[in-house]
Order: sequence, then structure tokens, then C-alpha cells
Amino acid sequence: MLERGPERRTAVEGSYPGSIDELRGAIRHRLFQNPAKTTVTIRNTMNQTALPYRQLAAFLPGEGVGGAGLHWSGVHFRAAPDDLRLRSHVIERYGKKFIPEDMNLQDYDVTYDELEPFFDKAEKVFGTSGEAYKIDGKIVGNGNVFAPSRSDAFPLPPMQDVHTAALFRKAAAEAGYHPYSMPAANASKPYLNSYGLQMGPCNFCGYCSGYDCFMYSKASPNINILPALRSDPGFTLISNAHVLRVNLDAERSRATGVTYLDQKADREMTIEAELVIIAAFQFHNVHLMLLSGIGKPYDPVSNTGVVGRNFVYQTLTTSHAWMGRNDYTNQFVGAGGAGVAIDDFNSDNFDHGPLGFIGGSPVWVNQAGIKPIAAAMSGGGKSSPRWGKGFKEALVDTYRHSFAIDAHGSNMAYRDVYLDLDPTWKDSYGQPLLRMTFTWKDNDIRMNQYVVGKIEPIMKALGARHYELGRLEYGEPFDTRRYQTTHLGGGAVMGADPRTSALNRYLQSWDVSNVFVIGSNAFPQGMGYNPTGTVAALAYWAAHHIRTRYLMHPGPLVHRA
Repeated sequence: MLERGPERRTAVEGSYPGSIDELRGAIRHRLFQNPAKTTVTIRNTMNQTALPYRQLAAFLPGEGVGGAGLHWSGVHFRAAPDDLRLRSHVIERYGKKFIPEDMNLQDYDVTYDELEPFFDKAEKVFGTSGEAYKIDGKIVGNGNVFAPSRSDAFPLPPMQDVHTAALFRKAAAEAGYHPYSMPAANASKPYLNSYGLQMGPCNFCGYCSGYDCFMYSKASPNINILPALRSDPGFTLISNAHVLRVNLDAERSRATGVTYLDQKADREMTIEAELVIIAAFQFHNVHLMLLSGIGKPYDPVSNTGVVGRNFVYQTLTTSHAWMGRNDYTNQFVGAGGAGVAIDDFNSDNFDHGPLGFIGGSPVWVNQAGIKPIAAAMSGGGKSSPRWGKGFKEALVDTYRHSFAIDAHGSNMAYRDVYLDLDPTWKDSYGQPLLRMTFTWKDNDIRMNQYVVGKIEPIMKALGARHYELGRLEYGEPFDTRRYQTTHLGGGAVMGADPRTSALNRYLQSWDVSNVFVIGSNAFPQGMGYNPTGTVAALAYWAAHHIRTRYLMHPGPLVHRA
């Protein structure tokens, strides 16, 4: 296992109290990628010149052992069955003409039923807390009424509601919606996972997203998987190893190994390999495929090629409610994955026909804990003064008495939204930077505005003395200066057709059969749910087929038609 960044062990770098230092963690980006060494360039449209993403803001890729799996929040969803076969589902329900001409809608070529055992496996590794609605087709609890049937219960009961989640649960029900406890990879009780590794119960300290968990309560590779791997004599982990390329044979149809930069010794090293698994962050996977010549690069003009195609993100807008002066919302309390959500406007749980858009959003209160610096930077709402006494009064009022409601939505794939190698900018290793061409499209803005409009009845049921609805606006391009999510996807997607997908249904490269690529890069379009649960299930799905099929008979697991 080669890791670009440094070694990270929770007992050492993640120990208390250093692990909950907001300045060190959220401001100085201890666990995040250093854009001075390598980054991406970004532009909104194809006729613009892309510029380097020099200051982390809109998204926060991790660096070091554990990667973004170390600093994530812990929200742990399964993909909805309809999202895995979205193109087929939309055509069946609404007709082919419902899909906009410039939208690259695709199926994953794997079904929920096929992935269900691997969703279950991942939850038992992660120690996920939640409440099921259906198991083996029978209603068993008060979980998400829109969720598909499961083969087993969550390994742990749901996390407790913080005050604001309880307020949201009551108001959402009064508004006629169907609230449920979010599935959280934050342990609600002590837990021993399927690898024999121990988790401690979450104490709602509020230091999840952007931090390693000193309580051993938030699932991460560093707590839930790597300790078991480290004890295996066949496992070797090399940190500070920046992979420069996957090496291919003369026919460029088989990988022979990888070349990496040993950053400690500042020298290039080569490892020979019979099997290469690319399993970095989404855009690093795509970047490495482009640098290595694995798969044909995507060309948006001719609409040919596959690597870089279908780059997607997620829509995230936040609305705020201000409660009464005697109602304290305790925003310092929190857990990254815990909260209460509704799925009434997610996926295809509602009729899209009259609305003219594809996609949807869960809506939730996911109070992860607001730290002092973040509270001071966020101010007091859109209508408050930006400085002086009025600003200070609004800031205190907001921190004490308000809370956030998020619409965390899908983002479809489009012909002119993609990834490629930048023709101008290079990283500190002398390689071309990855270029993102991305902005919001009308379909996603319409979806977001519709879903945000459905939050207003909840605000009224809350009895909020004041509220502000946050939504995407037409004409406003993607803005890299404010955080949205780190849920980037696509660029090397899975599918049944090698003309429109870089990977087959087992995450195996169509062009280089001894290369598998694991990550949200495989998503053909963005979904409303957080990606980690689906990434984990797909990883276990691919690993299962590598072990049971590929290693016995190396070669393509799916043959081209």
C-alpha cells in the first residue's frame, strides 16, 4: 500500500487535546492536502482559462494514511436502488425525452440487491448506528420509510437526538414529512467490529469533520481496518510515496507496476506488480489514469473518450432558523454523522414529471458541532451587519439560538462538465495538473430551489421567530471560495458500455484488465446521499470478485460486446 502523505496513527497524531485544536485542524488544515505541492485547476466553462485551486475552501481532500476517510464526518448512507439505475428508471417512468440533451445520464450496471450484502458488510466494519425500517421485507422499526429492505439490522442503535434534531423531527412530522435518524458511523455504544477492532461510544464533542477521533468513536481506516492489516505479515505500507504513474507494457494493455517518488529520500522508485488497485481520492484516481495513459481521455467536443467524463459534485445549501430567546440550541454539541433527516424529496420518492428536473435532496439537521473560530467567521445571518456592535450582537444571538437545516442534493453529469490535464499548469513534480471544468446547471438549480421551498413548512412548524432559506440561484457560477462538500464524483465511471464508461461493473479498467479503480470516481452522476457508504460497498464488491474470480483467471471479468 502506497500513501502519498505521512503516516497517521490515532493514538499518536490524534491524541487529546491536540486532536481538537480548531486552529491546527480546520484553519491550518493538518489532515488535508497541501495545494502548494499538487492541486487542481478550476474553470466554470470551456472558454475560460483555468486557475489553480491554491487555498482549500470549496472541498477538502485528505492527505496521509487514512485520507479523507480519517477526517470525514461519519454520515453513512446506502445508495437508493433507483439511483443505481437512474437512466433506466427515468426512461421507464418519464420517457427518454425527459432527459435533457446535454445530460450524460447512466446506470451503474450493478443493482442494489447485488450490493446489499456489501452494504451490510461495510456497516459492520464501520460500527454504523441507525434504525432499520424493513428487514427481509418486513417492517421492523421507525427508520426511513423510503429506504429499501435490508438483510440485517444496523450493528448499533441510532445516535441520540441533540436538541435541534429533536426540534426538526417534531416539526417535520407536523409538516407531513417522514423524519428518521440518520445512519451514522459514529458509535452510539461500545462496539467490536468484524475485524475484532474496538470502538468507544461517541461523546458528542463536536470534533468529527476535519479531525481524527480521539474517542475512537468515528469510523476511519485508521481505527476500523488498518490495525488488523498491520498485524498481517503480508501487508506493507509505505508512506510519503507519491505515485507518479502506473507503468504499462508495450501494448499498453497490462500494468507492470508503479513508479513513485520516495519523498523522504527524494528519489524515484519502481515496484513491479501483477495487480494494481488505484484507490486514492476521486480526482487523484482520474489524474493518475490520465497521467498513465489508462483509458481514452474524454473529449467534450466530439463526445468521445471516457477518462474525465461525467465529473460530478453535489448541491448543498443551508437554511437557518432562529428560535426564541429562551431556547438555547447548544451548537457546540454535535456528532458528524448524527441527526434527523427526511427523504420525501430525495431520489425519485416524489413525482418529477410536472417539475422538469431529475434528482433530489435529503433534508436534514446534522449538527456536527460549531467551533469558536467557525462561529465567529459565520456571523449572524444574511440581514445582520458585517461589523461593529450589531455584528457582535447578531453573532451571539445566532450561536445561542439558531440552527442549520441542509438540503444535500444530487448533481447530474453533463457533456461540458469534465476533467482533463491542464495544458499550462504543472505541479511540484513536473506533471500537468488536473483541470476541472464545472459549474451549476439549470436542472440542479431547479431541483435545489424546489426542495428548499419544501423546508418553509418546517420553519413555520418550528415557530421560528426568523428564518432564512439558502438556495442556489440562476446565473451564479460554482464558487470555490466557500465550503460546499468534499463529495466529488465521476471522471472514471463504471458502466456496461466501454464507449461511455472507463470501468466495468467490477471497477476493472476496460483497457488495462489488471488495474482496478476504487472510489467515487465510479459514480456516473451525483446522488443526494453522502458517497462514503456506497464507495465502501463497491470496494467490498470489487474485492470479492478480485478474490473469487480474477485471481483464479486473470483477465477481463466482462468482455467487450
